[in-house]
Amino acid sequence: MTERAVLAGGCFWGMQDLIRKLPGVEKTRVGYTGGDVPNATYRNHGTHAEGIEIIFDPAVISYRQLLEFFFQIHDPTTLNRQGNDRGMSYRSAIYYVDEAQKACAFDTIADVNASGIWPGTVVTEVEPFGDFWEAEPEHQDYLERFPNGYTCHFPRPDWVLPKRDAAE
Repeated sequence: MTERAVLAGGCFWGMQDLIRKLPGVEKTRVGYTGGDVPNATYRNHGTHAEGIEIIFDPAVISYRQLLEFFFQIHDPTTLNRQGNDRGMSYRSAIYYVDEAQKACAFDTIADVNASGIWPGTVVTEVEPFGDFWEAEPEHQDYLERFPNGYTCHFPRPDWVLPKRDAAE
């Protein structure tokens, strides 16, 4: 049985390219979420963020592991910005689909803040999942088709939370 995660952390091209490669991630698609425009498009997405929908197998990768990777590949301490991309479209956000994901999001953010590893305090929004408007075909799998295309996402080896005790 699979689960769904919806995350926003800047330009969706780089997020999709890195997350799709994780073991247990079965499918990804990019789109617009967390905003006010019905049938959002690239040219008209109002207050939506560029986001990624992830279908994953929780027997292989946990939601917590997805979030930890999410916090490693983008800077969750910059408000409405990733790299050169600025504006609400590029905000950091977690759109939870149930109360368990909501609790996990807040726990992970607390651990990231307590670690002192990141360059500032996490500004990631945690909101209930709403509409997800799939982005146009040219935005899907962009960096697979254009391997040297634009991205501001990369794994930061120094931004890794210490392993949690199995009893926690």
